Amino acid sequence: MQAMFSAPSAQRFIATQPWFHSLSPGRQEEVRDAVQTLQGGKGETMLAAGTAVQGWHAVLSGLVMLHSPEARGRHSAFLGVPDGEWFGEGSAMKPEPRRYHVVALRETRLLCLPLPLFSALRDTSLAFNQYLANHLNMRLGQAMAIIEAGRMRSPEHRVALYLSPLFWRSTRRILLTQEELGHLAGLSRQTVNRVLRTLEALRIVTLDLGRVAVVDDDALRAYLAATIDN
Repeated sequence: MQAMFSAPSAQRFIATQPWFHSLSPGRQEEVRDAVQTLQGGKGETMLAAGTAVQGWHAVLSGLVMLHSPEARGRHSAFLGVPDGEWFGEGSAMKPEPRRYHVVALRETRLLCLPLPLFSALRDTSLAFNQYLANHLNMRLGQAMAIIEAGRMRSPEHRVALYLSPLFWRSTRRILLTQEELGHLAGLSRQTVNRVLRTLEALRIVTLDLGRVAVVDDDALRAYLAATIDN
């Protein structure tokens, strides 16, 4: 894994955030100069549980999985974070070590907004706090859905849930591999393949060169609701 450094792509990303332009010119420059990037390869733990939290992170490119250490080897569901999404705000807000591993599911670059600046923005920026509150609300909804899916133990529901807009706000061409979807849903690749073949037959997804693309959100929502009833 490559060490953190400032990069033009990180500065461009931060400048597109909805709270950024509400900052004073001086604060904008401070944020642009402070953001850093971190690069990791497929399967690599980019941020380890138990380590000190350095800041708030976003995925610049790639895909990461967040999972707790005790979940390894158990039939559990995990949270996936695609490019363009932030994660770790809860960790950044608490004075304690990180509680989960952040693992790259493909070649990935992360952005880090250093903790001192994260705290300063919380103290001074209304727009930043509004964005943060909305983001925390989204994460709460995802967590509740994961808990419910874990109780149901329905492979059909779990796969459909992890393909739904609840987890992929920034894009509907998610293009997950079956292996990545299996990691996130906590299911074997064979089970994921079986469910995806059903979804493909229903024309909800397409499977091309091992990648999954959702093509009918309305049908996916109906299928997800049907798996709850079952």
